[in-house]
Amino acid sequence: MKKSILFLTAVAALAMTSCQSFKKGDGGLEYKFIKEGSGEKATTGDVLAFNLIVETDRDSVLANTYDMGLPQAQPIMPDSTLQGSYPGDPNSILRMLGEGDSAVFRINLDTMAARTGQPKPEFADKYLQFTFKVEKVFKKGDLADSVLFEQVNKYFEGEIEKIKNAEEGKINSYIQKNKLEPKKTASGLQYVLKEEGAGKLAAIGDTVVLNYTGSLAANNKIFDTNDADLAKKNKIHQPMRTYEPIRIRVGKDPVIQGWTEGLQLLKKGSKATFIIPSNLGYGQQGSMGAIPQYAPLVFEVEVLDIIAGPKEEEAVAPEMPAMQAPITR
Repeated sequence: MKKSILFLTAVAALAMTSCQSFKKGDGGLEYKFIKEGSGEKATTGDVLAFNLIVETDRDSVLANTYDMGLPQAQPIMPDSTLQGSYPGDPNSILRMLGEGDSAVFRINLDTMAARTGQPKPEFADKYLQFTFKVEKVFKKGDLADSVLFEQVNKYFEGEIEKIKNAEEGKINSYIQKNKLEPKKTASGLQYVLKEEGAGKLAAIGDTVVLNYTGSLAANNKIFDTNDADLAKKNKIHQPMRTYEPIRIRVGKDPVIQGWTEGLQLLKKGSKATFIIPSNLGYGQQGSMGAIPQYAPLVFEVEVLDIIAGPKEEEAVAPEMPAMQAPITR
């Protein structure tokens, strides 16, 4: 919930200052500060930890660190080491920021193309907009690089630990918000059986044919589905993908452990919600750039068919690590 609150706070603050005029900077840069912290501005060699939303002037979001729940770290490099650097470029923007600052910057794409010799991106017209919230500035000063980056690593280890410790709260909040009464297995998998189906339960070696939609328990953001219309609505549609029911051979195909266990609770015709803790999902690493570290997941599944596996195979699931290939085929 914390990252959602931070995101909403940033959006609300931006909305309140939308009537303010942007100031003009070098290289066609436009900027305005939502909030200025008390810390000194960063300089070359310093490392900034910040949350960032990158948008085009067509209202398309290119990046959002709030979705991943973890700030981004970026050192300020000497301009001499960066090819095509110029006043008003992204690196010089960082020097305008200090700890506690929140600000919006618009980089002029015509200037960027002219100064760097690179073509303008096709996904924007006049500018790219960067909304920063600086969480921490690590001052280089006379520190050796090893000491500086030890400080950075320690900070991010603490942030990751906060995410890990918040997982149970995210699961409980999701259950309460949606007024669910799930059953819980010994492994920690929770599930709600909406429709029971008929016949035998799926077993190791069986092939389960199903529809599914996966979302993050923390904010309900959909990251994967085999429903083409839903994928388009949530801007995750992949043009080269065939959107059709998927086939999972239980215990044989490399899926997350939460799926291997959960599918064995279902019969043909079943509809269920799986609430999967990260240790049965994508763990500390996350996945696909869309699933954060220690992210509890929610899957809505509908079993269309269960095809019995070969009888000669042992009905024992092979050991599979928590981190498996994505559900998407």
